[in-house]
Amino acid sequence: MKSLRTQFAHTWTCNSIRSFPTVDDETYIHLVRRLNEAIGKFAALLNVLLIALVCFDVLVRYVFKQTSAFFYEMEWHLFSAVFLLAAGWTLLNDRHVRVDIFYARLSERNRAIADIIGTLVFLLPFCIVILATAIPYTLNAFTSGEGSPDAGGLPYRWIIKSTIVIGALLLLLQGIALMMEKLMLIVNKKLEE
Repeated sequence: MKSLRTQFAHTWTCNSIRSFPTVDDETYIHLVRRLNEAIGKFAALLNVLLIALVCFDVLVRYVFKQTSAFFYEMEWHLFSAVFLLAAGWTLLNDRHVRVDIFYARLSERNRAIADIIGTLVFLLPFCIVILATAIPYTLNAFTSGEGSPDAGGLPYRWIIKSTIVIGALLLLLQGIALMMEKLMLIVNKKLEE
């Protein structure tokens, strides 16, 4: 006979799962796509800002013989933000590096299978490890009020460190959406055999 605690836990879990709002596969894929497209556009704007900042920094450094830890740190912060935030957008647009010699020779069905396996074996575990490592790292920076050790450097290091978490989360969400999309294509037999 099950204990009351076990029965309660089972009932609560089953009822919670039934009452939890669900999103169908196509809606999830669409929402993640829209999110990563918006973040990709934001990252593109950050890139323009980065270019302007580098040009200004070079001008100030070589013409006026002035240096600033603020500009130097802002440059690498912006570069990091662009790189990390655009990872999901890059996956969405199928721009990540792969060995095309083999991939291009596969049928569409086998490409979908390869994408699913690659996502399950490499991408999802990678994102989970990054999140498991970056969340405490970012929280520590936030709670300690970490700033630049350099005079005139940027305060609030947790802001740039949070882009590690956000970027890994966006990549994880896009990886799941990619896998769902490829599974739907295989199951619906929309691909050539």
